[in-house]
Amino acid sequence: MARLAPARAVPSALLALAVLRAPAGACLLCFTTFAERLRICQMFAGVDSPELRKCEEVFTAAFRGLSDMEINYEERSHLHDAFTQMTLSLQEMAAAQGSFEVAFPDAAEKIRKVIMQLKEAQACIPPCGLQEVSRRFRCRGCYSSVCDLPLDCPVQDVTVARGDQAMFSCVVNFQLPEKEITYSWKFAGGGLRTQDVSYFREMPRARGYLARIRPAQPRHRGTFSCAILHDQRPLARLYFFLNVTGPPPRGETELQLQFREVLRWAGRDEDAGAGEAWRPSWGELLASPEALTPGNLLLLAAVAALASASATLWAWMFFQWYFSGN
Repeated sequence: MARLAPARAVPSALLALAVLRAPAGACLLCFTTFAERLRICQMFAGVDSPELRKCEEVFTAAFRGLSDMEINYEERSHLHDAFTQMTLSLQEMAAAQGSFEVAFPDAAEKIRKVIMQLKEAQACIPPCGLQEVSRRFRCRGCYSSVCDLPLDCPVQDVTVARGDQAMFSCVVNFQLPEKEITYSWKFAGGGLRTQDVSYFREMPRARGYLARIRPAQPRHRGTFSCAILHDQRPLARLYFFLNVTGPPPRGETELQLQFREVLRWAGRDEDAGAGEAWRPSWGELLASPEALTPGNLLLLAAVAALASASATLWAWMFFQWYFSGN
């Protein structure tokens, strides 16, 4: 085995192995340190040996095929463990006087097989959202990235009849994290169809992924927004434009007619003069077309029965008093 370099020889070795930092062996650079790679070549070839440059060239060439690899971001720890095991194996081969020309290609092939067995990242699902399950780790540059999709989803149209229930479901078509998911609802009224956050106000009573408006009224016409948050970080914003159509319900119409009738009677009182309010007689009330309703007839029958019973009771009490006196 070649003797390791003394401290004063290390700078020249660093210059000799500078090519190892090139993009050609990107995965190798991401999961091993420069000191680890330097030590391996020192153990195989020695510091002052002319084989040192050849060692680093073979090392780089062996991993060139892994330079553009992309892996599931959640699997990067497994790949890191595989590179750690590879480093130990190469050191053992160097200590056993093995050949780096054989060891490096074999090590690269084993790493390639490990990468092929890793769980793949999910594909990006349009049209919107920060999709963490699709995050990938890129060996070229040693960084991670997610789908290049906007945070704001397209506006969805919801049309309901006046008085019915309007329901909005804040659901996306990609997988969300299992924990620390919250929902924030906002509303932009006045019939606005917008995604401009400056027009929205909070809806503090709305919680969860479902929101209901019942009964829906014209004042609810506008855009509802739902933000999906993971640990206060927005993952997606959904928008629902609510359009309320149709006449008011029948019950509401009848109530409005009764209210107008009350106002009409009140106006008649005012027309009678400030000195004395209008007091309709029994005849005027009975002559009114709205008077002889089933309810009013029942009330009149009850009053007549009560009057008859009272008269009978008074007659009986009179006769009792009269005959007891005799």
